[in-house]
Amino acid sequence: MSAENPLTPKQQLTIEKSAPGRRAARFDRAQKPASAYLPASCLRKSAPRLPELSEFDVVRHYSNLARLNFSLDTHFYPLGSCTMKYNPKCNEEAASMPGFASAHPQAPDSAVQGTLRFLYELESMLCALTGLDAFTLQPAAGAHGEFVGIMLARAYHLSRGDKGRTEIVVPDSAHGTNPASASMGGFSVVTVKSGADGRVHPEELRKYVGPKTAMVMLTIPNTAGLFEKDIEKISAIVHEAGALLYMDGANFNALIGLVRPADLGVDLMHLNLHKTFSTPHGGGGPGSGPVGVRKHLIPFLPSPRVALKDGKYSLEDAGPQSIGRVKSFAANTGVALKAFCYLLQHSAQSLREISESAIISANYLRVKLKAMFPSHFDTYCMHECVLSTVPEKLGGVKTMDVAKRLLDKGFYAPTVYFPLIVPEALMIEPTETESKAALDSFVQAMTEIYQEAQKDPELLKSAPHNLPVRRLDEVGAARTPNLRWN
Repeated sequence: MSAENPLTPKQQLTIEKSAPGRRAARFDRAQKPASAYLPASCLRKSAPRLPELSEFDVVRHYSNLARLNFSLDTHFYPLGSCTMKYNPKCNEEAASMPGFASAHPQAPDSAVQGTLRFLYELESMLCALTGLDAFTLQPAAGAHGEFVGIMLARAYHLSRGDKGRTEIVVPDSAHGTNPASASMGGFSVVTVKSGADGRVHPEELRKYVGPKTAMVMLTIPNTAGLFEKDIEKISAIVHEAGALLYMDGANFNALIGLVRPADLGVDLMHLNLHKTFSTPHGGGGPGSGPVGVRKHLIPFLPSPRVALKDGKYSLEDAGPQSIGRVKSFAANTGVALKAFCYLLQHSAQSLREISESAIISANYLRVKLKAMFPSHFDTYCMHECVLSTVPEKLGGVKTMDVAKRLLDKGFYAPTVYFPLIVPEALMIEPTETESKAALDSFVQAMTEIYQEAQKDPELLKSAPHNLPVRRLDEVGAARTPNLRWN
């Protein structure tokens, strides 16, 4: 049996723990009151009601709150499509070295040779992994990379005098940011439906690709965790129409060392360094979404670019066709440095083993769980599997109920209700960093939940039970949030 979380007492707010006269550090009062420096219109009519706590109270309060967090340091975190994998702490330490972390972004090139060198070498490493000819490290995240790719496509077509390409084709199995990025870039979005096998069918795609198509955006593997087996035919259709083939590389964790996107006919793509190469993912950033291109798109890359001449590294103007700067300075260098360190730690063979292990882990869970939670596309998957909850067989229990009950079991929930093409979807991504023992404990928890649904479905419908906050009205919280304490 999997161990359930211990019952947690009600968590009080700091204002509820407050006691009159309690205080921590003492400071000398300012020689003049605030009214001596500020106009009356900026002053409160009465003093704010602030918590009165000792330093010990504050330390314990926030330490205990931190213990309630679900994180990779504390729990199995199978969040599909986000590659929530463990990353070596030594890379965090390297990125915090003063020579990198404290370098001024406007320092002359001669003062930041180390930073420019690793950026230059990281670009070469990414080119080797993808087969593409050049990268820009400027984009700050995956969606930012998508937008940069779209601007590159626009600049490329306009440079050839082709002003009629106003559409970008996006399958329904792509990441949700793809159509948003295309629309933000000023293009009309054309959606192609996946086949019954969850993949893009060439004959269906051909209906939507033509002289108006600027680019086709594929997520490989797609959001169902499936490889596009007809990618060579798809590439031929795209290029015959004079369009570009873009690959969303957010799921590159399944391809490292196995497939080079350029060999598939990809013209440009982004990578998520904060998913694939050693930066903790989530929490809003920082991230890194470098964009790689083939030779015919190099002139349009953002400026500046790191160059090497006579043994010295420098930031050089990218040329008159460049789309210009897309981020302040060179990149999120801290994230890029962690990726650089990660790649230095691995050989080509070990990078391949990372992908193989991620794929094996996902298929292991798919097979272990599919009798209870069927695999919507009952075939081999890549790094993530998409299962379904069947409410008709579980007393009306839905995917959200399963996810909430997993929290009671000490596991963070997988992605739910995504991809949209799968009803009651449970997208599970175990990654290569989890042991078989961890996967087996997750299988055991899911088995218990399945059995509970058979005997007492209301137990799941009212979960979680062992956390400080119980089931929320999530729609109400999103639309009419109450953020004030009375």
